[in-house]
This record gives sequence, structure tokens and C-alpha cells, in this order.
Amino acid sequence: MFTNLIESQSHVREFKRRSSFFLITVVGYAIALTGAGVASVFAYDAQLEAQSSSLELMSWVPPVTPEPPRPINEVRPQPVRHTPPSAPVDPNASRPMRTDFVSRPDDPSRVPDKVGTQASAIPPITHGAVLGTRNVDPPAAATSNSGDCIACPATPAVVRVIDTPPAPEPPKPTTRRVPSEVLNSKLISAPQPLYPAMAKQTRTQGSVNIQILVDEQGKVVSAQVMSGNPMLTPAAREAAMRARFTPTTLNGVPVKIQGVITYNFRLQ
Repeated sequence: MFTNLIESQSHVREFKRRSSFFLITVVGYAIALTGAGVASVFAYDAQLEAQSSSLELMSWVPPVTPEPPRPINEVRPQPVRHTPPSAPVDPNASRPMRTDFVSRPDDPSRVPDKVGTQASAIPPITHGAVLGTRNVDPPAAATSNSGDCIACPATPAVVRVIDTPPAPEPPKPTTRRVPSEVLNSKLISAPQPLYPAMAKQTRTQGSVNIQILVDEQGKVVSAQVMSGNPMLTPAAREAAMRARFTPTTLNGVPVKIQGVITYNFRLQ
């Protein structure tokens, strides 16, 4: 057992030689790589002179923000008011009279022939003026021009509202409830109901009251059972729907009527 653990001296020497070779190889490679890196750093030419001569400084220009459009103020023309004429009022004059036609200073439609610093002694022209030997205005002209303006009419507009009464609405048809006597008096045709076979076999008899609604033409449009034996009511209701009446009018307008018809079922 212990004989297998004996190690020869030749193997120990071989292991030492291999380890030494490996360490020497690693150190050699490390030195070579380090020397190559240092040499490459010193050998690199960054060309600093060329870079300093071609250096250019660029200035940053901020973007231009467009201004929003300004709102357009709507300019409305203002009415140009003028002062009343200063011509004396003559009760006997029928029309304004001027010795010369001088336009008003606030009238842009007429440009004066001469420009001066002193106003003319002749009053401005008014509507309907004529040439004459005096400068006068009639009473109506003196009062009609006060408060007038060029853009406004001479007299205020008068709006006339004609109050027309609305046309009367036609009366709406109404429903009238009438007694049985009145309803029977308007009866044109009244078909008799068929006696049900089951009621005959059971000898069922009795009265059936049917409430009907008659339209404007005298036709039955609705029939409702008020009272009666259930075996007799279907036949009575069918007969009531086939009845016809004379149209009823109220103040010349056709109306609906409502009443009760009684059917008596009797066995012979």
C-alpha cells in the first residue's frame, strides 16, 4: 500500500522545470505587452498644431418664435352730425334761400373752392335751398335739421305693426256620452247575435251590456263588455261591432258618441 506513494526524484525535477518555464514565459509576455503599450503612447501623433489652427467657434442662434396674429379691430363708421344752420328764420319763406351755395365744413362729399382761415359769412347750404337775394330758412327747415346727420335719414323710420288676429282654430271633435234611448234612436242596423251552442246546451240565459264607441261616420270602433254571462258575452260583442248608427253633430261639427247596448238572450 505505501509502496505506491513513493515518488522518484526524476519526476520532481521535471515538475520544477515546467513551473519555471511557465513563469518565465508569463513574465516575458507581460514585459513585451507593457513595452508595446508604452511605445504606442509615445509614438501616437495627435497633430495638436493642425487642430489649433483649424479651430472654429460657432455661436448658437436661438430659434425665432413667430408672434401670434394680432386681432383686427373692426372700425365702424360713425355718423357725422352737423350743427343746425345759422340762417335767420323767415315765416314767409317756403324754401331755404342762399346768396351762394357754401358747403358745410363737416360734409366730406363737397370740397370748397377756396381754402381760408376765416369761415364764410353765408350760412351753409341745406337740402332744397335755392339761390336768392337773402339767406333765410323757412320754419320747417329750421326745425327739421336739428340733430340731423349725414349718414342718418332725415326723418326717423316708423315701423308699423299690423295686429292681425289669428284665425280661429277649428273645434276638435269631442266624445259625448248619450243615454241608451238616444243611442237606440240613431240606430240604423243592429244585427242580432248568434246564440252560442254551449249556452243552448246548458240552457244559459240572461242580459249582456256592451259599451260601444261610435265615430263621426256612425261606425262602431270599440266595444267593451260591461256585464253578462261569460258564455254569452263574445256573441254580444261581435254583434255590437257590426252595428251602424246615424252620424251625430254638435254645433255643426261631427262628434263621437258613447253609450250602452243591451242584448237579451232568451231560449224559446
